Amino acid sequence: MKRFIIAVSALLFATPAAAFPVTVESCGVPVTFERPPERLVVHDINMVEMALSLGLQDRMVGVTGITGWYKTRKAFNAKLGDIPELAPKYPSLEVLVSAAPDLFFAGWYYGMKPGGEVTPESLTAHGVKTLVLSESCSHLHKGSKSASMDLLFDDVLRLGKVFARETAAETLVDGWTKELDTIRQMVGNRAGTRVFLYDSGQEKPFTAGRKAIANAMIEAAGGINVMNDMDVSWGRTSWETVALRDPEFLILLDYSNGGGATDLLEFLRTHPAMKETQAVRNERFVPLRYEELTPGPANIAAIAKITKAMFPGDS
Repeated sequence: MKRFIIAVSALLFATPAAAFPVTVESCGVPVTFERPPERLVVHDINMVEMALSLGLQDRMVGVTGITGWYKTRKAFNAKLGDIPELAPKYPSLEVLVSAAPDLFFAGWYYGMKPGGEVTPESLTAHGVKTLVLSESCSHLHKGSKSASMDLLFDDVLRLGKVFARETAAETLVDGWTKELDTIRQMVGNRAGTRVFLYDSGQEKPFTAGRKAIANAMIEAAGGINVMNDMDVSWGRTSWETVALRDPEFLILLDYSNGGGATDLLEFLRTHPAMKETQAVRNERFVPLRYEELTPGPANIAAIAKITKAMFPGDS
């Protein structure tokens, strides 16, 4: 009996050999893995949170692009543990190669730039495979459609497949889908609040267009992104354009975790065009962090925050 129990336990927890090799899409390019990667480097706080949500700490040999931009939280630091940050902002090819990874999880303008030093092609020459963040593929595929929450779901499921954590990935996505259904039921027939997302910039505002996951988040929360006709993920527009669309609600990107959003609102209060909009006059806004507005596990709770702030009478 004891021998039987040990055998069953081994079957339950072993990585199924029959599952490999596996092939996944990365910006339309097939990437094949003969076995789960053992030395993973992840760029940016949102993608690191994806990896942490699947418990991939034991496979991670480094992260990049975090402390150069963001103030991290205690819970994040605790999960990250002693995994080193190889570069505070964009990593060089030399820095990445020196860590001897077998996989780099990053995106276009999330650690890589078209024509730059670090690309899937340049890493392949050093034996490193790349998984590209799905949202960022719109920088290469100009005819791509508007963002949906499937961008997040597909990336997590893809990571689960590559690392033989499919059950964990499916459980996460199923839970998020149920949470979104609950939010939609709460919104009901009240959807349609005009929303402007203000990231940064004074001469011209930097904001989310239709290809950013933030656009899908606003829709899921019961709003309409006033800049959803911008054929980009993130980009600049004019204050006159935003003011003419008279947003009723603001999402303010809080880079400093407690001061950035205040500064953005103060600027809008004094701007000659924006101070007349309903959102600014009524001070209707919600501050959200970078990792809440870029593809990652924090998206779903952020959608709930937006909804509760737009419809404050609900429990």
